[in-house]
Amino acid sequence: MRKHKKYITLWFIALLIVSLSGCGSSSSNSGSSGSKNGILSVSLTDAPASGFDAVNVTVSEVRVHKSATASGNAAGWSDITLNPPQKINLLDLTNGVLESLGQTSLPAGHYTQLRLVLSMNTGTNPLANSVVLSSDPNTERPLITPSAMQSGIKLIHEFDVAPGQRVDLVLDFDALKSIVSLGNGGYLLKPVIHIVPTALTGIDGFVDTSLLGDNVMVSSEVSGTVVRSTVPDPQTGEFIIDHLAPGSYDLVITADGHATAVIAGVPVSAATSTALMTMVSTSAEPISMPTSTMHNISGTVMTSPTSSTTTIASVASLQTFTGGPTVTVKSTTADLTSGGTYTIALPVAAPLLGQYGTGTLPIALTPQPDVAGKYTAEASADGYQSQSVEVDIS
Repeated sequence: MRKHKKYITLWFIALLIVSLSGCGSSSSNSGSSGSKNGILSVSLTDAPASGFDAVNVTVSEVRVHKSATASGNAAGWSDITLNPPQKINLLDLTNGVLESLGQTSLPAGHYTQLRLVLSMNTGTNPLANSVVLSSDPNTERPLITPSAMQSGIKLIHEFDVAPGQRVDLVLDFDALKSIVSLGNGGYLLKPVIHIVPTALTGIDGFVDTSLLGDNVMVSSEVSGTVVRSTVPDPQTGEFIIDHLAPGSYDLVITADGHATAVIAGVPVSAATSTALMTMVSTSAEPISMPTSTMHNISGTVMTSPTSSTTTIASVASLQTFTGGPTVTVKSTTADLTSGGTYTIALPVAAPLLGQYGTGTLPIALTPQPDVAGKYTAEASADGYQSQSVEVDIS
């Protein structure tokens, strides 16, 4: 109970806020039982992006429509307008932090499309969307935003608005997957955004503080697909992967110069007043990984036939455990307009595998020597069939 006290407190505060907001919107819409409006509230959150001190986007509007196929200039849009537009550092929005984008009254009904509208980089505001590299923290660089995004980043998500009720949506703007390094030294915004549960449900744990200077990344995955990721607190080593839908996840922990650690079958339950987060380790017994030599896999991605619209490919390094899960250890992007080259540094040492089981802590992590240094490099790009190759870096 002590471990969950802070989450329980947050949960009750959230319930109180929603209750008060619901009462307010009911009274403002009511006066009669025939009210036809509800309230939509939208917030923004993020997963971290290694190698950046800041990833800034300037949000000007959130739009919502009942039709999934409605164009940006179609009738029937309802808007949340940010005046003035709000410049947000996505890397400030980790470990449960939400940035409110506002709310609007909506006619009751079924909705299917949202659009997140960003301000464009212009001559008067050239850094509306920008990045700051960890290697050059004193320089803010423009983040190239394709002109096709002027009508907004299209998100398909079905939800219902009931008369007098409030709907809360959280947009998870995945900075790690959304920033593409171009061959010419520039950075391109290719937004990866998911709409995630509003409840603070997820996975909580600690890594050994001796790892914290080695770019630790913690990811929750399903069948090798990364759902959400985070970095530990730089002082305590605590990590929180929040806003996860109920289900079973494989937890993957990586650090430069260390073996990979995997905890398979971590359950996340629907939010209740007594259990919001699933604990996988404690500060007294944090997760530790042995040191490892790192080797690179590198190569080139090509598309056939080439496309003027598909300019970025993703490359993931996967590892399959004997009788266990397949997980993504690390991933990167390849700029197809600049040769399509990629490089990923991976540990040679045997990865550690543990099973969540009944949740008895500490969870035993056992080396798996039969898969040491063995990876699958898988390339994918929009509109093309994925291709993969087996790689042994041992």
